[in-house]
Amino acid sequence: MGIIESLIAFGTTVLAWAIPFLIVLGLVVFIHELGHFLVARMNGVAVEAFSIGFGPEIAGFHDKHGTRWRVAWIPLGGYVKFLGDENAASMPSQEAAAQVSPEDRARMFQFKPVGARALVVAAGPFANFLLALVIFAGLFMAYGKTVIEPRVDEVVAESPAERAGFQPGDLILSIDGDEVESFQEMVRIVGLSADQPLDVVVQRDGARVNLTVTPELVETESRFGSAKIARIGIRGAADQSDVIRKSYGPLEAVGQSFQETWFWMKQPIIFIGELIGGRASADQLGGPVRIAQMSKEVASIGIPELLRWTAIISISIGLINLFPIPVLDGGHLVFYGIEAIRGKPLNEKAQEIGFRIGMALVLMLMIFVTWNDVMQLIE
Repeated sequence: MGIIESLIAFGTTVLAWAIPFLIVLGLVVFIHELGHFLVARMNGVAVEAFSIGFGPEIAGFHDKHGTRWRVAWIPLGGYVKFLGDENAASMPSQEAAAQVSPEDRARMFQFKPVGARALVVAAGPFANFLLALVIFAGLFMAYGKTVIEPRVDEVVAESPAERAGFQPGDLILSIDGDEVESFQEMVRIVGLSADQPLDVVVQRDGARVNLTVTPELVETESRFGSAKIARIGIRGAADQSDVIRKSYGPLEAVGQSFQETWFWMKQPIIFIGELIGGRASADQLGGPVRIAQMSKEVASIGIPELLRWTAIISISIGLINLFPIPVLDGGHLVFYGIEAIRGKPLNEKAQEIGFRIGMALVLMLMIFVTWNDVMQLIE
C-alpha cells in the first residue's frame, strides 16, 4: 500500500471514530448547557459565553443579548459562563463583583437568590434526563420493542443455574418478588446481582417452582470490547414463537421511556455499590476513548442504536454532574444547600479550596478512565 492509500485509510479510520463521537457527545453537551442557559435567561442572568468544547475557539458569533456562542477545539464538554464568573466552572469573581454597576449587579448569577441559582444549576442534568426521555419515547413509537419470552432453552454445564436446579423449558415468572416480562429484563436483573442470591420463581410443567441462584462474574467479549458481567448460565429460547413484537402509542411510549430512563439512571449507582462491595472491577470504568469506540460500533449497527446510545450517555452525564463534587453541578448544589441552611454563603476561601479539590478529583478520574480505555485498546 502506497503512502497516499495509507493516508486515506488512516483518515477514514479517524472519521469513523470521530464523527459518531462528536455527534453523540456534542448533542449531549449542547442539551446540558442549553438547560443551564435557558433557565439562567428566565431568571434574568446575563450569559457571557455558551461554549461547546474547551480551549481555543474554532468558530463563534454574538447573539443580540451579547452572548458569545462558540465551538472550541477540545470536544470533551462545554460550559455556560455567566456575567461575573471568574472561570468556566462558574466560580464567582469577587473582584469583578466589586467593580460592577448596580444594573450589572442585578444581572449577575452570584447575586441571584439561592433558589434561582439552584434551579439554573440543576437545569443542566434535568435537560440530559429530558433528552433521554424524548429519544426513548421516539424510538418506542417508531420501532416498538422486541420482547423474548423469559423461557430457558439451555442450561450451561457447571453453571450457577445448573447448581440451582434450572431446567430447559422453565418459564421465569419473577425474581426477588418482581415480575419478569422478558428474557432481556431477566438478563438486566442478573447482570447487576453478582454474588447476590436471587429468589427465582419458574413455571415448570404447569407448576410453580422456587429456586435460589447466585450469579457469578464472567469475562465476556463482544464487538464493544471486554467486560465483566454477572451471569447464571442459561440461554434464552430460540423458537420464534417466543419472540413478541410490541408496538406503542404515544402515551404508552412515554410510559416505557420513563421506565427505560429510570433503569439507566440506576446503573451507575448500582455499579458504585458493587465497586465498593468488591463485586465489580474499576477497570470497567470508561472515558472519552471508550465512548468514541462504542459510538463507532453502535453507529455501524444503525441510527436507532446510535440514538439509544446517545440517550444512555445523556443519562450518565446528567448523573455524573449531580455528584457532590465542587466544580460539578452537584458540588454547586451542595454549596447552595449549605447557604440556604446558614442564611449566607460559605466564605470565598472555603469555596476556592472546594473548587481546587473538586478539580483535582475530576482530573484524576479523567486520567484513570483514559488509562483504562487505552489499556483495553492495547489488550
